[in-house]
Amino acid sequence: MINKRPKYKTPGLPKAQGLYNPQNEHDACGVGMVVNIKNKASYEIVSKGLSMLCNLEHRGAVGADPKAGDGSGLLIQIPHKFLKKKIEGNFLLPEIGNYAVGVIFMPKEKNDQEIIKNIIEKKCLDEGFDILGWRVCPTQTGDLGWSVLPSTPDVFQIFIKRPNTFETQDDFERNLYILRRCIEESIVKISKTLKEGFYIPSLSSRTILYKGMVLADQVGGIVDKLGFYDDLSDNDIESSFAIIHQRFSTNTFPTWSLAQPFRMLCHNGEINTVRGNINWMNARRKNLASPLFKEKDLKKIWPIIEEVQSDTASFDNALELLVMGGYSIAEAMLIMIPEAWQNNSVMDGKLKNFYEYHAPIMEPWDGPANIAFTDGKQIGALLDRNGLRPARYVITDDDEVRFAS
Repeated sequence: MINKRPKYKTPGLPKAQGLYNPQNEHDACGVGMVVNIKNKASYEIVSKGLSMLCNLEHRGAVGADPKAGDGSGLLIQIPHKFLKKKIEGNFLLPEIGNYAVGVIFMPKEKNDQEIIKNIIEKKCLDEGFDILGWRVCPTQTGDLGWSVLPSTPDVFQIFIKRPNTFETQDDFERNLYILRRCIEESIVKISKTLKEGFYIPSLSSRTILYKGMVLADQVGGIVDKLGFYDDLSDNDIESSFAIIHQRFSTNTFPTWSLAQPFRMLCHNGEINTVRGNINWMNARRKNLASPLFKEKDLKKIWPIIEEVQSDTASFDNALELLVMGGYSIAEAMLIMIPEAWQNNSVMDGKLKNFYEYHAPIMEPWDGPANIAFTDGKQIGALLDRNGLRPARYVITDDDEVRFAS
């Protein structure tokens, strides 16, 4: 008698069933980053990030299918030299900072891909963006597990030109954020089934994401073995930092969309207060305001946090809003995960005042947390107030920081 293998339809989360509830998605993972302090981009940084990822493989989970894990990934700067080489002859890329790259997971069905592409192109036009072109991101599926293959998306990259009306790159990033939310909400309205096979890992003029429901050594490959992403084996793919993540989804299901890093961070731990945090974010809708957002734009990006996703994905959504609304990423992280400041008699007075001022504005996202984060300009890491997910770092003589948990 032959046992039939179960079928996995989409990269989306399963529905509530038995003791499983998708609202309880949590992680206990491996996190790391390699950074050149002088902002010198090189393939060596990317390569070291991939090596670190492989060395954290023990922090991930593997199922009954030995080649199926909970997900891994790599967040780096946009590799301008590499991308310029790859699209040569198809269209011209402006200078770095004057275009954005969107990474898009698509369902396998060609008709669905065309529908999604048409929606994206229409929304770009509606929001005042010109599309430079598309690129199919080459992927290798030969080493993926049998349980992963049915849900494996096709990966596309879209290149969007920066309009002359945006004076700063931050303005460009903010409007890319609005554009992404418009695209996501438009696809949901058309078809929930279409949404299940679709996801935008990143859309930025500064950073790009390579992630998926793959094992650590399958992301970029190792010696004599191709990775899922061909791009990561090219010596021209350069960055001054690499943030990596190996996921262990505790008592939950892995998916392509919930692999980390997310757009601004990766996380080892659990946000135990996430339900309350989401409720408070929703309760603030009427008070939400920023001189950087028009009221019509706030309507476009709502809801800030989508239901039925992991605690880390929800945290990333809230962090993104704070940064796009004008906070630096360091300020936003301190607001969301403050130190135990109330009874700390040795804390710097200005820092204590910062925490006290922001305490009524946002409640802590509490729980064991070790988070590496970046907005493409600044990079950092922090622990929760109890230090329940400790980490170590070293600063080398050749101007590198290596950090892992």
